[in-house]
Amino acid sequence: MLHFLEQHRDRQRLEREAAGADWKADGYVFTRLDGSPIEGATLTRHSNTLLRQATLRRIRFHELRHSAATLILEQGVELVVIKELLGHAHIGVTATLYAHVRLRLQRQALDLLGHALGNLADTATEHDDGDDSPPRAAPVH
Repeated sequence: MLHFLEQHRDRQRLEREAAGADWKADGYVFTRLDGSPIEGATLTRHSNTLLRQATLRRIRFHELRHSAATLILEQGVELVVIKELLGHAHIGVTATLYAHVRLRLQRQALDLLGHALGNLADTATEHDDGDDSPPRAAPVH
């Protein structure tokens, strides 16, 4: 991914040089040839063309935002950070939108805990032949 962004940066530098004084430096990463923002309809049209060429189902371009947020949430990024990235005014909005992901992550965490506890129980029964004396408490001074 980084390689593609570096290539894009190099192409954009050439575009900026070609535009000269007409370059509109608004800080956007993906722009038109003069540095101005890409219109939403143009972005959607190009996105749909690429999806069709790749024989993928058509999705709204905005859904990529939701997919990215879901992926970083699944990687352990805190909800408050995702709220800031998405520009939500309140954490409740973010929490509601991604509740299904959080529930799935909670289930996975409980499954992992269950497996860990199950493995501990299996280990304890495998090594316990009943001949050892029970553990004793250490005296407290």
